[in-house]
Amino acid sequence: MRFRPRCWSTLLVLLLVPLFISFGQWQWNKANVKESRQALRDERNAEPAVQVPSSPADPESLRYRQVVARGTYEPAFQILVDNRIHRERAGYHVLTPLRLEGSEMRVLVNRGWVPALADHSHWPQVETPTGVHEVTGMAVVPGTRYLALGPDSPSVDSSGWQVVWQNLDLVRYQKLINFPLQPMVIELAPTSLAGGFAREWPRPDEKIERHIGYAFQWWGFAVATIIIWLAVNLRRQS
Repeated sequence: MRFRPRCWSTLLVLLLVPLFISFGQWQWNKANVKESRQALRDERNAEPAVQVPSSPADPESLRYRQVVARGTYEPAFQILVDNRIHRERAGYHVLTPLRLEGSEMRVLVNRGWVPALADHSHWPQVETPTGVHEVTGMAVVPGTRYLALGPDSPSVDSSGWQVVWQNLDLVRYQKLINFPLQPMVIELAPTSLAGGFAREWPRPDEKIERHIGYAFQWWGFAVATIIIWLAVNLRRQS
């Protein structure tokens, strides 16, 4: 047998193998990030709850901590985040700003999931409790990368406020309001009575096995490509 690699096949292998390896590493890194965030959540959930401050907080110092906030809801600046799935049903997450008692500072509270209407050009009218409430839950830091399927639907209420959003973009939200806002969100605790809806919050390491499986799949493609290249270019001596 003689090994005589063809130029075109070698160039193809030099292109595909690093690409497959990088895709595998990308999925592996995503799994590692989820694993580290789950470990951080488990660690911080074991600690006592902290009060949400009335001055701007460091979001990373509060990520995954159990927090307490006392104040009043402001439904005029409430948004519904679209395309949220709960038990295979489409709906929205209801995010309402809470004005902290004795302060101008607000914090967004994710009050949970509500179902979408049959006519998606309309949105559900959700009830918001009045008066002062003590909100308990976990602080989360929204991501800054998300997939936008297109512009938001023209879901504007009588005051001109955009009600339905595709994603929670805190930067965009802060540009539309005229009050200070904490750079994190409270996921309302399932046991809280402070005006919540369906609340089954996902774990940070949810579907981590899928990322690990995809990583080995891409690395397998790299190995298979090399094996095929070797087999194709081994020729019998004439």
